[in-house]
Amino acid sequence: MTQPLDTNRSTIEATHKAQLVQELMETTAKLQAKFQAEDDEEKQWLVANSSNPEVLSFLQESTVIMLHVIDAIGRLEPVNGITISKQFGIPKGSVSKITRRLVEKEIIRTEYLPGNKKEVLFCTTPLGKEIFDLHQALHRQIDRGVHRFLQRYSEDELKFITQCLQDTIEASWFQADSEGELSLPDTLQGQRTSQDAEDRDEIMKMLKPLSGPELRKAKAILKDVFFTSFDE
Repeated sequence: MTQPLDTNRSTIEATHKAQLVQELMETTAKLQAKFQAEDDEEKQWLVANSSNPEVLSFLQESTVIMLHVIDAIGRLEPVNGITISKQFGIPKGSVSKITRRLVEKEIIRTEYLPGNKKEVLFCTTPLGKEIFDLHQALHRQIDRGVHRFLQRYSEDELKFITQCLQDTIEASWFQADSEGELSLPDTLQGQRTSQDAEDRDEIMKMLKPLSGPELRKAKAILKDVFFTSFDE
């Protein structure tokens, strides 16, 4: 007599879970759209907090990835394009195109090491430094907002959110078994178990010292690399 009830309960639970998964997927799509919309909101903040006509003119035609390249140069100057690409995850081709444009607009300048005319180093000009400082102020503002937002959650909830995000980073959406769990071919399964543990530890070590602005930057760079097309 209990089996039909158990079966019915399992069916209801499976249906409810499927509905929750669908709701989560729809919410994720809305979240991506929100992040993209925030690019405009960030630019509006930059414009509202500058009175320099040259800065305002540049901001009107700048892209998010251009601002991140300026930020990278401001942090590391003098710095070459390869270092910008490696440390900030921006494709080399994009770095080359953007730095050429920034040099033309006198936002950054080039210099060379003594006796080495092949390696080009980038530095900010006074105008570029002003844009860099303004962009840093934006991220401090965002950092305060993120901290205020996260205060609404308990420690256990924050741990759960963190674990979900870590699992999402490691997951692949392209291969799934009949149970709906992500999987790799059998020949790679053992390699993944070991590699995943190493990668997880390495990622955690990389993320642990990052502050709010740096985490925000990591998110923005991923958006730029995978969701933003760059036109010369």
